[in-house]
Amino acid sequence: MDREHHLLGDLERWGLLTMRPSAKGFSLVELVVVIAIIAILLAVGASGFTNWIGNMRVRSAAEAIQAGLQLARTEAVRRNDLIRFQLTSSTGNDCTLSTTSTNWVVSYDNPANACGGAFINEAFPATDAANNPAPRILQMRPATEGSADIVVAAGQSTFTFNGLGRHAFPVGIVPVDVNINISNPNAGTCAADGGKIRCLRVQVTPGGQIRMCDPKFAASDKDPQGCF
Repeated sequence: MDREHHLLGDLERWGLLTMRPSAKGFSLVELVVVIAIIAILLAVGASGFTNWIGNMRVRSAAEAIQAGLQLARTEAVRRNDLIRFQLTSSTGNDCTLSTTSTNWVVSYDNPANACGGAFINEAFPATDAANNPAPRILQMRPATEGSADIVVAAGQSTFTFNGLGRHAFPVGIVPVDVNINISNPNAGTCAADGGKIRCLRVQVTPGGQIRMCDPKFAASDKDPQGCF
């Protein structure tokens, strides 16, 4: 009996030695503080994420316009002919030339009221009017491929490149740099005006150089991202 009591006593002491204190839970005050901190972090993160999305939409639109201009210039050199890049109100047959749209068409001819026309048939010469009627479209990009929030303000709706890759101006017009400004007002004010959205500009020089720049940086800043 004493042996059994001794053994049981050892087991009871072992249980007491290995017993862990119960964990305490959060108090109501601690829980409220944690929730408040999380809410603040989410608010700050959401603001930064919104700006990031707005900036990405601007950049995507600017890159699309720059790509269209580069395509027109490349095709002009490759074909040794005049090729046009146009901003248009739509990509249907009701289209008009526009300085405020993100739709664009690269073609031989003016695509107004014919943006829904057939693409050029490369099996026939471009001069074959029967098989390649105007506007002889090479490529187009509808605004629906980008964001509806983007606002474009271009110095002109049409950019024509010649076989040397130069920006061809009509007779009597003095060649100058032409700008296409891209912004996203719904996302916020441009950084150049004190806001947080990095609005961009695509510049086309008389020599045919096409570059994207940030109007926040003036030419005097000598920043490679700046506009000249």
